[in-house]
Amino acid sequence: MNKTFSSLKLIRYAVGYVFMTAGAMKLLSNELSSTFMNLPLPAPELVMYIVAILEILCGTLILLNKEVKKATIPLLVIMIAAILLVKVPILHTGFLHFAFAVRLDIVMLALLYILYNSHHK
Repeated sequence: MNKTFSSLKLIRYAVGYVFMTAGAMKLLSNELSSTFMNLPLPAPELVMYIVAILEILCGTLILLNKEVKKATIPLLVIMIAAILLVKVPILHTGFLHFAFAVRLDIVMLALLYILYNSHHK
């Protein structure tokens, strides 16, 4: 049995952790949920619950190395939507401010892409 700690395993653990905590915070943090309610979405509360559950579920699947390829797809969609809804509107404050705000989203997109391409099923 291979007991080495691979880079891919570390990426899975980090991505799973980020999305599990992000989903939990959407459900537990009044500040985060009120921010979500101000987004230009139909039924923002329902969308927030769906996103939170998807983040927790898909993050857990990735962490457990189960259906990783399938679990990355909704998370990629969520990340792209978050960039479009939350980050792109701050472009008017300047490109550097936008680039700083979107930096972690770009990292998560890259890590999700790596996970998607590394699991062949």
